[in-house]
Amino acid sequence: MKHKYLWVGSIIGIVLVLDQITKYVVEARIPLHDTIPVIPGFFNLTHVRNKGAAFGVLANLPDFWRSAFFITVTVVALVAIGVLIWKTHERLSVTAFSLIAAGAAGNVIDRIRYGEVVDFIQWYVKSLYWPSFNVADSAISIGVALLAVEMLFNKPHETKGT
Repeated sequence: MKHKYLWVGSIIGIVLVLDQITKYVVEARIPLHDTIPVIPGFFNLTHVRNKGAAFGVLANLPDFWRSAFFITVTVVALVAIGVLIWKTHERLSVTAFSLIAAGAAGNVIDRIRYGEVVDFIQWYVKSLYWPSFNVADSAISIGVALLAVEMLFNKPHETKGT
């Protein structure tokens, strides 16, 4: 893949900028726990904070240990993803790993700044609400979906002489 690191840097840069700008706007314009209906009955902007992982997992740990745990795990994951990007030459995989890295970095910035993550995207139907999330979470989810598509539908390269 020609210009791989320019591609990786562009993806990570765009996602990080979008993530941080949207979080800044939410923090500046929507008071904590307030909601702005966007598509009534389906989609809101709601300023919330998530101390835990996905769906609030581990949110009840003491603040110091929770922050230290999530920051450490994220930094280790970012190093591992960096190695995977370095070793990978398939555009889809590189894109997926870049999205995951960007999302992880966006959320770790919040954890370092606040000890929790700023979330604001809220989908729902009637009284059934999906947990709120943000641009970084979206990038991680899209990256994981791309990896799943590649694993399910791309055939492994055959080697000659075996």
